[in-house]
Amino acid sequence: MDNGPEPPPEAVSRHPTLFRAIRRRRNPRLRRSDITVTDERAVRRAVKAASLGNAMEWFDFGIYAYLAGTIGRVFFPSGSETAQLLSSFATFAVAFLVRPLGGMVFGPMGDKVGRKKVLALTMILMAIGTAAIGLLPTYAAVGFWSPLLLILFRLLQGFSTGGEYGGASTFIAEYAPDKRRGYFGSFLELGTLAGYTGAAGLVTALTAWLGTGTMDAWGWRIPFLVAGPLGIVGLYLRLKLDDTPAYLKLGEGNVHVNEAANSVETTARGDLLRIFRQHWRPLLLCIALVGAYNVTDYMLLSYMPTYLSDELHYTETHGLLILVATMALLMLIINQVGRLNDRYGRKPLLMTGMLGFFLLSAPAFLLVRQGSLLGVSAGMLMLGLSLVCLLGTMSAALPAMFPTSVRYGSLSVGYNLSASLFGGTTPLVITALIGATGSDMMPAYYVMAAALVGVVAVACMKETAQQPLEGSPPSVQTEKEAADMVEARAPTPKF
Repeated sequence: MDNGPEPPPEAVSRHPTLFRAIRRRRNPRLRRSDITVTDERAVRRAVKAASLGNAMEWFDFGIYAYLAGTIGRVFFPSGSETAQLLSSFATFAVAFLVRPLGGMVFGPMGDKVGRKKVLALTMILMAIGTAAIGLLPTYAAVGFWSPLLLILFRLLQGFSTGGEYGGASTFIAEYAPDKRRGYFGSFLELGTLAGYTGAAGLVTALTAWLGTGTMDAWGWRIPFLVAGPLGIVGLYLRLKLDDTPAYLKLGEGNVHVNEAANSVETTARGDLLRIFRQHWRPLLLCIALVGAYNVTDYMLLSYMPTYLSDELHYTETHGLLILVATMALLMLIINQVGRLNDRYGRKPLLMTGMLGFFLLSAPAFLLVRQGSLLGVSAGMLMLGLSLVCLLGTMSAALPAMFPTSVRYGSLSVGYNLSASLFGGTTPLVITALIGATGSDMMPAYYVMAAALVGVVAVACMKETAQQPLEGSPPSVQTEKEAADMVEARAPTPKF
């Protein structure tokens, strides 16, 4: 922390008591009771529970994205295939319209009643919304009631998801030791990739097995109905956990931080208006980072199979298989990215990912446009390696931007505002841009513009690797680390 310029030596010699008090205030003595020593087994249980919920969230959204063509034919009136696809993607985007509302409800609630309870509630609502879509009647059966009911349950999905990512990333960040927050946080996005991969794999297998006609008739229901049992498993894991050590310490009033942080914690707890008033700078930075990240994420993991089938005339199964292979590779290396950002910092990894998208998107899409298996795979790999730098780092970087007392609320609001504006609209915007311009390079240009915003945002953020979360006590892995930290902060004795 920058404490300003050093005072003149003559002033220190004239007023020694005053300057000792200033030093103590800037660097308060650390007590052993202030330090959290993590339980490795508890951390791993927390990571598992949070990551499974995140996997289910993206399994749900992945199913919809990968069945976009089928859903267009099942739930919307027959006409042009482009109109049906746009209607399907518009319904996909509808869920993102209510995500900020869900974030504004569940986020401050998580700061008031605890992370665990709210994460259990969001899991229940998400499972209900997804499973219900699998039971809906088709347009041929009930006419316009069919898309209306689809929109209703997509809204329920979006509302519940508004409290999911902010809570899950907060949960892991507050459980993890300071020096391994990037590594444990990367498991959250491993859940993202696992959810997408599971959805893509299931849709691919069903399409290959049943064929397009049977998928349109009833096969599309199966992936949605699978979400019900997954939700029960995730709920069981989450209910078995205690709340995070950082949140429990906050409730006990045992957190010793500087006076400014204490002021924030006592006046902004769970107060949505004060989140906007007192934390607007990190909130804007969070929105910019998440916007760039979400555009790249949804372009590659949600929209790309549709691009391959509609623009390059790949079969739906072929496009999904290439994506599954790409995501499987990313799953193998994402935890190593977490280790790297613990060691070298969040900013270098995030900047690498943003610059990768800015510089490599156009060459990657030129390769994809060649249409050969080698060209498509190479282009997807270039984009995937850029994305994994963001995936493996963002879940550790974002929670550290806000104090403990408002972390869940602030992150949920910032993340979901950005996801609503830039994430869920990505497939719709890209499809519309291609239709308006006739250029199948529009996805590359759109991603490059988003990445440029991300580069500026990363340049403006603070480095938080290996540091305690703001408003939380230091968190270490062993008693020896705690003892060494207390000794390092102890005042030097005078003789």
